[in-house]
Parts: sequence; structure tokens; C-alpha cells
Amino acid sequence: MKSVVTTVIASADAAGRFPSTSDLESVQGSIQRASARLEAAEKLANNIDAVATEAYNASIKKYPYLNNAGEANSTDTFKSKCARDIKHYLRLIQYSLVVGGTGPLDEWGIAGQREVYRALGLPTAPYVEALSFARNRGCAPRDMSAQALTEYNALLDYAINSLS
Repeated sequence: MKSVVTTVIASADAAGRFPSTSDLESVQGSIQRASARLEAAEKLANNIDAVATEAYNASIKKYPYLNNAGEANSTDTFKSKCARDIKHYLRLIQYSLVVGGTGPLDEWGIAGQREVYRALGLPTAPYVEALSFARNRGCAPRDMSAQALTEYNALLDYAINSLS
């Protein structure tokens, strides 16, 4: 598997030299980002229920028709599925943090989701609002370092833009 470390070493080896200072700094930056991503994934794992609940409640406030009695979307089953889907997106963001890319989010979360929602007549807006709330209103897991928060927010932005 290619990584920054293996790429730097292979490049230096192919050139018949030892890795340079800038090569090693690039490796160090990659290790620091990986550490921040793992921190963010751990914090999200510990607080995923709270984050999902806050995000779901914000989505319901913005789209109150989901709560209106008498509508097909107002059933407890629909509400629980909506909350479950929000938690699902957050879990995929957690997986993406661990692997260091958007692969899990692309393959399991985004690919086809908009088409499925369209085919079933479900709006994507409540999910986008929930993820936006988690991104913009400090609904992130608490006690996260600045770098970890940056990594977390970057993946939320990616998910929001993909669903929009």
C-alpha cells in the first residue's frame, strides 16, 4: 500500500540518495495528520450518540414538517430512521478519519444515496442540515485539538457537498 512514508523512501532510493530534510518533514507532517485523524475518530466514537442527537434535533427544528402529525413522514419509524441515517453518516466519517481518506464515505455513504433518496421521494435536505449543524455550530466532540477538528470538519464538508 502506498503511503507518504513509502513514497518518500522509494523516491529517494530510486534517485540513489538518502531522504532529504524536506522529505522527512513531509513524513513528519503526514504522521501528525494521522495522529490528529485518529484523535478525531476516537472522540467521535465516544460522543457519536450525543452528536447525532444534537444534529437530528437541529434538523427537525429547521424542517418541522417531519414532526407534523398526520403526514407520512411524521411517524416514529421515519424519525428513528432519520436519526439512524445521521448516525450512519457520522460513523462513515469516523471510518474515513481512521483510513485517512474519503473511501468509506464514498463507497458506502455517498455512492447512490442521492439516487435512492430521489427514487423513494425522501429529501436530502434534513441530512445536509444535520451534518451542517454538526460542522458549523460546534456540535463536534468535545476536547478535540485544533488539527483533529480540522480533519473532522474537512470530512463533514465533503459529505455535505456530496449530498447537496
